Amino acid sequence: MSDGHEILLGREGGLAIVTINRPQALNALTLANYRRLDPALRGWAADPAVHVVVVRGAGDRAFCAGGDVRAVYEAGRGIGGDPDLTVVFFREEYELIRRIHRFPKPYVALIDGITMGGGAGISVNGAYRIATEGTLFAMPETSIGLFPDVGATRFLNRCPGQVGRYLGLTGARLHAADALYCGFATHFVAREDIERLVAALSATKADDGTIDAILDRYATDPGPAPLSALQPAIDRCFAQNAIEGILDALETEAARGGEQSAWAAETRTGLLTKSPTSLKITLRQLTIGRDYDLDAALALEYRMTQHVMAAHDFYEGVRAMLIDRDRKPKWQPATLAEVTDTLVDAYFTPLAGRELQFA
Repeated sequence: MSDGHEILLGREGGLAIVTINRPQALNALTLANYRRLDPALRGWAADPAVHVVVVRGAGDRAFCAGGDVRAVYEAGRGIGGDPDLTVVFFREEYELIRRIHRFPKPYVALIDGITMGGGAGISVNGAYRIATEGTLFAMPETSIGLFPDVGATRFLNRCPGQVGRYLGLTGARLHAADALYCGFATHFVAREDIERLVAALSATKADDGTIDAILDRYATDPGPAPLSALQPAIDRCFAQNAIEGILDALETEAARGGEQSAWAAETRTGLLTKSPTSLKITLRQLTIGRDYDLDAALALEYRMTQHVMAAHDFYEGVRAMLIDRDRKPKWQPATLAEVTDTLVDAYFTPLAGRELQFA
């Protein structure tokens, strides 16, 4: 391992290993972390001695709980750090995600533990994602006045039925079987076998076919996915074209008295705690981006982040959930009725001369 203490870079045979070493912060990624990881990936892509890259998190709690939104909050509020961070952080994060998506060699993310937000960005957009019994996956951005980004426009829309809408709007948490069901994970490997898997990967010198064979050797069945049984109800409720319609459908589902009635009632109650603006822009995002590739998804999301950074709810959400932790955000606007189509349109307005463009 090298001496970069927050991002450890190592080599074992033909295997390059990235360890996100911020366990006290659940391995949340800072801009400095992205700036260390990006050149490492570029170097490994060009190094014929590197055959596979593994990315993992330090400690036993998290792969990566997301990006360092607290630092972005402080920059946007003018209370610390680089005032340009609200621009630079998302731009460089998304550029790294694109590099991961296009990485020319097998890229294996060990999503053992909490995997949220930016953690999804550096895993789901790569070739292989290995879940364990410790995996806890979520996109909880509507709780902090944001929206599911890091390529979620693409990967949520690739979920079965309306499951992506459900996950993006509610921030529902998934374990390994559901992560596989949604396509967020490609394999399930028991925690006790992870080190043996890594050792096997370090010995390989061949192509993707060999990597697939090694992963299949250690992969097992995590059992049935709860989302599979829930999907008919999700599809009924989340196919609506407006948040108000989704809430009405959930109310109807709850009143049916079937086995999903408790889920519907709980989901409806949870949605009403989210930022009304975040809910409406997320639904618009996932609707217009249904067939987007990753480049188009990231360009759209970058545009949206810059409008969010100029608004209220992100700062209030981070304050309520991460700073003061009173969990009582005062959203502005406070109700869905106040979030007009004109207000939503503003979050999708092009950024004059500031769009995210890839060379």
